[in-house]
Amino acid sequence: MDLLSESKMNSEGGESRPVPPTSLPLQGGPSQRKKLSAPRISLSLDQSEDDLGETPDDLDINVDDLDTPDEEDYLDYTDHEMDLEDPNATSRGGPSEPHCPIPTYSAEEERQDGKLWRTVVIGEQEHRINMKIIEPYMRVVSHGGYYGNGVNAIIVFAACFLPDSDREDYHEIMENLFLFVISTLELMVAEDYMIVYLNGATPHRRMPGLGWLKKCYQMIDRRLRKNLKSFIILHPSWFIRTILAVTKPFISTKFSSKIKYVNSLDELHESIPMDSIQIPECIIRLDKELKEAADNSKRNSFLLGLDPTAAGGAEPQAAGASGS
Repeated sequence: MDLLSESKMNSEGGESRPVPPTSLPLQGGPSQRKKLSAPRISLSLDQSEDDLGETPDDLDINVDDLDTPDEEDYLDYTDHEMDLEDPNATSRGGPSEPHCPIPTYSAEEERQDGKLWRTVVIGEQEHRINMKIIEPYMRVVSHGGYYGNGVNAIIVFAACFLPDSDREDYHEIMENLFLFVISTLELMVAEDYMIVYLNGATPHRRMPGLGWLKKCYQMIDRRLRKNLKSFIILHPSWFIRTILAVTKPFISTKFSSKIKYVNSLDELHESIPMDSIQIPECIIRLDKELKEAADNSKRNSFLLGLDPTAAGGAEPQAAGASGS
């Protein structure tokens, strides 16, 4: 059978061929909602060559008549597409873990961070002080005003503000605190000066060690040693007396002669001006307790017929016991 005969048979048997589909489904399966209508296309092969360049009437498509999917169908389609791309995805609507943003470092924070460190020169060597770690203990040293002709400074050292020795970072704090105290002395002192050491109300765990005190004395500039005129210890305890006795071989005789013990705030007020000295509340309470204990001791001695002067001599021991 030649090609012409086969073409003729196909044209004559067109009634028995299946009708081509008039629409195409958007998605397979029974869950489809809408379909797109396809134009009717003639599959006949007996067209002439003149008809090939013309557009048949059946291909005239009205776009407005096309049934297109709405927005909900489009979203549903995209969800299925995402599931096909990620077959391991189980749930798209579940809560996602919050992402922590990277904290920004502002210029102000950078300036504040620069203030946490202070560079000082002690003994012709440059040191850096961690100001943040010693911030709670900076009240250990303060300026107490002036005495004499108004140029002699009073430096107050409050041992009650020292850190506890059971801290893990105790040695680091004391190292930076030592540099802070020495550099502060050099800034505060211009001429002669005196140091008032507030020893009372300081438990043993806060008392500075022998090595720390020795290092402080060795690191003090020669000018500061020479200009120191007096070292007053308020409320001395047996512990501080022992420390000074042990360190006596390491210090000069001239420095030892400058040490003076004072047993009460009233006695300290008789020695130096107290207008600019900030006394901690714990020192004030201790001084009041010691004064009441001394008065009671004198009263009991008087009632027992003992010498009040001998009873009064026990006041330093009471101060030492309370201070420790």
